[in-house]
Amino acid sequence: MPHDASEAAGATHDGAMETRGLEPVPDAERTGRVRELFPTWVAANISVLLLTMGAGLIVFNGLNFWQVLAVAVAAPVLSYGIVGLISIAGKRGGAPGMALSRAVFGQRGNLFPGALIWVARWGWETINAVTGAYAVLTVLDLLFGVKSNTFLIVVTLLLFVTCTFLVSGLGINALRVCSKWSTYLFGAFSVLVLVYLVANTDWSAVFDKPAGSTAMMIAGIGTIAAGGISWVPSGPDFTRYLPRTASSRAMVGSTVGGAGIVVLPMVLMGAVMAVSTPDLASAQDPVSFIGELLPMWISVPYLVIALLGMLLINSMSMYSAGFTAQTLGIKVSRAAAVSVNALISLIFGFLLMVVATSFIGSFISFLTLLAVAFSAWIGVFGVDMLRRRSYDAAALMDTTRTSAYWYRGGFAWQAMTAWAVALLVGLLFTKVDWFSGPLASSWIGENGLGWAATIVVAGVLYAVLPRTPAEEPVEPAGSVEGRETVSI
Repeated sequence: MPHDASEAAGATHDGAMETRGLEPVPDAERTGRVRELFPTWVAANISVLLLTMGAGLIVFNGLNFWQVLAVAVAAPVLSYGIVGLISIAGKRGGAPGMALSRAVFGQRGNLFPGALIWVARWGWETINAVTGAYAVLTVLDLLFGVKSNTFLIVVTLLLFVTCTFLVSGLGINALRVCSKWSTYLFGAFSVLVLVYLVANTDWSAVFDKPAGSTAMMIAGIGTIAAGGISWVPSGPDFTRYLPRTASSRAMVGSTVGGAGIVVLPMVLMGAVMAVSTPDLASAQDPVSFIGELLPMWISVPYLVIALLGMLLINSMSMYSAGFTAQTLGIKVSRAAAVSVNALISLIFGFLLMVVATSFIGSFISFLTLLAVAFSAWIGVFGVDMLRRRSYDAAALMDTTRTSAYWYRGGFAWQAMTAWAVALLVGLLFTKVDWFSGPLASSWIGENGLGWAATIVVAGVLYAVLPRTPAEEPVEPAGSVEGRETVSI
């Protein structure tokens, strides 16, 4: 039975380099712990872009401090709650998210959402690479007075992307070790920054700011949540080494807790900074303002640690992107697949830093479209999870007509229809700098809820569309998910 090339990779979870590809992890190798998810999702959010986004809530959305607080609490709970729920599929199937997606869309059908998600990751990795390069340039300016130029942009981008490639190529163990230590360091310096802000901020100006509209607050939740939504298809990638008996509740809690403990203070810090320096929300460089607002003895080490965090974010994204590329039938190893994304982020990063006129405008537009693109998949996959408790490992890896997940011609038409219609509906409600759907002026569009409408439409359509017997969830013979217990 022909399988993906990656299946031949002899996998080991305990070694320094992970060699396992798409193939499901055997129960004997599932030695992960739920508590490892907490630093993983802390690391996934260590980005100074959250400061800029928090500032945007004050400047662009017109919110006051208490509204920003509500946004900063609601956004990670909502988005990373979905990440945690979808990641439960990882422990059930032991495979990456886009490999498990084959069971939902069919072996051929999965190529469509897979290709869209893979391309979307190019943009996310480009944004992170650019932010990392700006952090390096800012540190060079603060320490040595070296000003940015085209040559330095190329060098810093190349350095950042190369380091990202090396870490992501090592695999899950390297990511876990780096995540743990970056969590400790970033947490310590974030507390230092918070103390400095508390002592040096004009709090009367912060609390006297009038409240903004409810619509802008809802839209703000969507903007901040979009970053978390982009991680949803990757959730199973980081839980496939967990035993089947791992607590689902603890998985969701660790995911939301890890993200929230970073998102909440970072967004609030950005909002506080914006009260005294409102132009930071629209700055072309989203990083250099830190050197202007904080003393050098805080800003330099803080930027260095944040740089490591952004490197980890990109490494995690490229780690998952490598799996996604393999599900598209690219017959290369995961590390080789990662190199494709590294090259793309290098090229696009250069264009964004040298050619684009507005970083934050490009970033918000990208986040908005990203949320819609990922939400169509989330709605379909999420409803399927409610019906399915396990996955057929052999069928996931068999990309021929003999696969139980071949369905009709390689497509699950119900899933494909729900996904395509929801994607179109989401775009109708979406408005960005260079694109506006015909329904963008509706209540849903004005409140930035196009992504939420996409999830609802995808899930409802997938649930109600009739299915043929061939499209019913396939349960491997004798499979038992196992009793879920708390295993942290």
